Amino acid sequence: MRALHRPDLFSWSAFDAARNVDFNGLCVVRPGGNVLVDPMPLSDHDRAHIEALGGVAWIVVTNSDHTRATDAIRAWSGAKVAGPAAERDRFPIGCDRWLADGDTVAPGLDALALDGSKTPGELALVLDQTTLITGDLVRAHAGGSLMLLPAAKLADPAAAAGSVRRLAALPHITAVLVGDGWPVFRDGGARLSELAAAL
Repeated sequence: MRALHRPDLFSWSAFDAARNVDFNGLCVVRPGGNVLVDPMPLSDHDRAHIEALGGVAWIVVTNSDHTRATDAIRAWSGAKVAGPAAERDRFPIGCDRWLADGDTVAPGLDALALDGSKTPGELALVLDQTTLITGDLVRAHAGGSLMLLPAAKLADPAAAAGSVRRLAALPHITAVLVGDGWPVFRDGGARLSELAAAL
């Protein structure tokens, strides 16, 4: 896995040729047990790295289109799975916990429920108030800037724009780690504000 901008964050990816972007999995190292977010399939090397970091306590799936390798990783790691509470009645895999807006996933890692994306209650996560982790709604198909999920896929474009404005209003965001595309490691709050202003 790649080391990111903090010593407790790692990621791994698979390139999606249809969209010309990486699909990213994320590992958040926490004292009470590590958390994976929207995990992609793992190479033997990356699995060994995760095991060396202490394994997996929880897997957070931000939306029903990002289940990815969750079941396979749960099978060998024994991790529990958390998904968005708004999708509880239609989620494609079993979950041990349903996350709503404001829930704490692990110490320092909090959930936000977003409106207007292609699935209800899509989750974003905030780590220590400074790093935003997104699923589908906010993405980055070019380095150094953020974009919204294409309008044709949005359930409610006005609500989606409101969700982006809510994220842009978070006061301390420096980095934005996207599920699809390229991470923003610096000035993440400014990039979110630019996106919000363009909607």
